Amino acid sequence: MKHIRGGRRFGDLERAVIEVLWDAGDEPRTVREVYENLSADRDIAYTTVMTVLDRLARKGTVTRTKKGRAHSYRVRASRAAMTAEVMHDTLADISPRSRNNALVAFLDEASPEDLATLRAALERLED
Repeated sequence: MKHIRGGRRFGDLERAVIEVLWDAGDEPRTVREVYENLSADRDIAYTTVMTVLDRLARKGTVTRTKKGRAHSYRVRASRAAMTAEVMHDTLADISPRSRNNALVAFLDEASPEDLATLRAALERLED
């Protein structure tokens, strides 16, 4: 399960639904569209997808708007923003010493490309 700000966690199906919405970009998707995408790879009921989208809307993870007789859904934040929330929340929940150790462990596993991205971001922040 994935942790998101406010103690919310996502199960595998919730995560799959969110991925479908992210893949749609800025275009909102109806329950039917999400269902059709997911049902290509898994045995899932339309009502299950509807329930998951409703739950994500109640959590504030997705926004819901009326589109004719149906609702359409869009993720409220980008992959990057939600990943950053997870990282911030995880680091905020541990002691300063453990936080430092976690950051060092993360950097030990980072690719050269990731390290270059982090260096560039730090340089921008220092300017």
